[in-house]
Amino acid sequence: MTARVDGTIAPAIAAESIIKNFNHVHALRGASFEAFPGEVTALVGDNGAGKSTLVKILAGTLQPDGGTIRIDGREVTFADPVAATALGIETVYQDLALAPDLDAAANVFLGREIRRMHFFHDQAEMRRRTAKSFADLGVGLVQDLRVPVASFSGGQRQSVAIARAAMWARHVIMLDEPTAALGVIQTAKVLDLIRSIRDRGLAVVFISHNLPQVLEVADRIEVLRLGSRVARFRGGEVNVDQLIAAISGAFSNEVAA
Repeated sequence: MTARVDGTIAPAIAAESIIKNFNHVHALRGASFEAFPGEVTALVGDNGAGKSTLVKILAGTLQPDGGTIRIDGREVTFADPVAATALGIETVYQDLALAPDLDAAANVFLGREIRRMHFFHDQAEMRRRTAKSFADLGVGLVQDLRVPVASFSGGQRQSVAIARAAMWARHVIMLDEPTAALGVIQTAKVLDLIRSIRDRGLAVVFISHNLPQVLEVADRIEVLRLGSRVARFRGGEVNVDQLIAAISGAFSNEVAA
């Protein structure tokens, strides 16, 4: 956590005036965004607003045509997702990127396996660390950690993917529509998990079309429209109608913010 000269806390991640074009399509037109440590920042907007493009740029999947990205106030560039991960940014996309035939611990340590004698995976140690991490986050799994995640419910698989990101992230976790395919009970558990991660001091970026859920969990809300940030709100100071107005273009407070 880095403080500015004036004593305020710098954003864990900040995008300033990001531009991204796909031939003649202007996906981002000087978009800006900030997410702070120990807060959930929701990124909302209609389809085509530029949310996915911005998240992919912050995750290193896409490179911007212009603008600046900062981590803890320091300007950075991401050549690829590996570079973003190395700087403590973890992203959970809608497809979760889990290996269904592997167990939870193997998924958590996928590509980061603990080895013994330089050759063999230390399954017992990976399961021990996974169990501790899940317990610390309040993730409860009915199944034994040794069974494939293919046997888990949708909410449990989502929890595994998010807990994996929380285990490795140092600055930011970005969650792309994490509750889109979940029922009411599973959604509530995932939102509790998001709060738990926030309370550990990480910045959580929550991308969602579900505005009531956004209002339930977000400390800050940033609105994109047609590739630009048009509004910013504090959680608890806005309602669904105001968010819809900002998303649709009937209202903007970006200049004031």
